Amino acid sequence: MANTATTTKMAPSATDVAIEITNMNKWYGDFHVLRDINLRVMSGERIVVAGPSGSGKSTMIRCINRLEEHQKGKIVVDGIELTNDLKKIDEVRREVGMVFQHFNLFPHLTILENCTLAPIWVRKMPKKEAEEVAMHFLERVKIPEQAKKYPGQLSGGQQQRVAIARSLCMRPKILLFDEPTSALDPEMVKEVLDTMVSLAEEGMTMICVTHEMGFARQVANRVIFMDQGQIVEQNSPAEFFDNPQHERT
Repeated sequence: MANTATTTKMAPSATDVAIEITNMNKWYGDFHVLRDINLRVMSGERIVVAGPSGSGKSTMIRCINRLEEHQKGKIVVDGIELTNDLKKIDEVRREVGMVFQHFNLFPHLTILENCTLAPIWVRKMPKKEAEEVAMHFLERVKIPEQAKKYPGQLSGGQQQRVAIARSLCMRPKILLFDEPTSALDPEMVKEVLDTMVSLAEEGMTMICVTHEMGFARQVANRVIFMDQGQIVEQNSPAEFFDNPQHERT
């Protein structure tokens, strides 16, 4: 699709809406992957997205920072409506961090360099300041001693914590997690979940696609269940687990 549309800066909301998705639809060719998605996320809210494989969970959150393009409906992130204006897409991506299933670290850069790359090039942060910020967040995820190593020298759990630190170095308002523990060995899952729990306790706005239902019970304000490209249920963790409203949940 050509980049001909404009992006509209919305008026600040008195109710602190972080993300507003209205009647959002997406297709891959003839396959209707997301169907009439409506979702409002408040600042500081922690949402877990669950559902079977192929239900559209990852595609939905990838649309929030425009890694995937939606074809119909509206997405407003931090007051900016996402369309095809590349400048505004970049503005949104500065405010929305994302942690992927497979880490997406640069193997030829040290851990410190992985964490400083975006602040230096995107936020135009001086190198010394970027390194100080990076070390702060590497300490925050409890691996400052790994700063001079390369990703291949770290365990999977350590690499995922680096990925979280890297996102935090951009000081995002919102963090998206796309199945952050699914590629990890069981013994490494807890160290990543502990980091995510700590972030949640500090008030970070989070949307997490995960199968870790213990994490959902402990951390989420709301659990969303998707099936066949639709949100079929959303509720508090207590209601979702103890009194499900949909046969698939």
